Amino acid sequence: MAMQLLETLQEAITAYTGLSPATFITLVALAFAGYYYAISGGSSDNHPQQRSRSYEEDMQPLPPPVQLGEISEEKLKAYDGNDSKKPLLMAIKGQIYDVSQSRMFYGPGGPYALFAGKDASRALAKMSFEEKDLNGDLTGLGVFELEALQDWEYKFMSKYVKVGSIKKPEPAPEPSTNDQPAEPSAAEPAEPSAAEPAEPTAAKPADHVPSETAVGETKEETTSETNKHG
Repeated sequence: MAMQLLETLQEAITAYTGLSPATFITLVALAFAGYYYAISGGSSDNHPQQRSRSYEEDMQPLPPPVQLGEISEEKLKAYDGNDSKKPLLMAIKGQIYDVSQSRMFYGPGGPYALFAGKDASRALAKMSFEEKDLNGDLTGLGVFELEALQDWEYKFMSKYVKVGSIKKPEPAPEPSTNDQPAEPSAAEPAEPSAAEPAEPTAAKPADHVPSETAVGETKEETTSETNKHG
């Protein structure tokens, strides 16, 4: 069976190319060699060395992940991969992971580079690359979007090391009621009584009572008049 196929192939090469099978195979080999030489840039001596050097650099062991604890979203931006001395970090649902081992995906120039240094929960759930979705806000997401985000979270938990969490902003303190000035009472002032003022009572004239001096003078006058008539 194999011999029949080989003979058929040789006949086909001769029929379509007009060349013997040995000549056709030689030409094909030369074509592959020329193609390889062209893509290698013609520097057969230097190219392997450059390739091996870059390969060794890529294969250098990564430093162990550093635990950061709780940090703010503003500080997380410093770990977006632009500083090669810092780890490459990314957060999902407030949990920060070290994704340095996948720098080709999340580092500068990678397809997911815009997720690095951020909590990209909303963008991952919606599979969005818009700037407005590069945050950890999950409000308004549908069931399928939340399930997609859950799958991303499981992937990160199984593949990368968790190194911290995003510090939630502290709520603004409510003003104390003791510090506020007392509000004036809303009660209306009492209206004056509508009762009419009492009329003054007319004082009755007091009965005339003669004083002792007046009585004495009357007696003297009476006595004097009696002496005159006498």
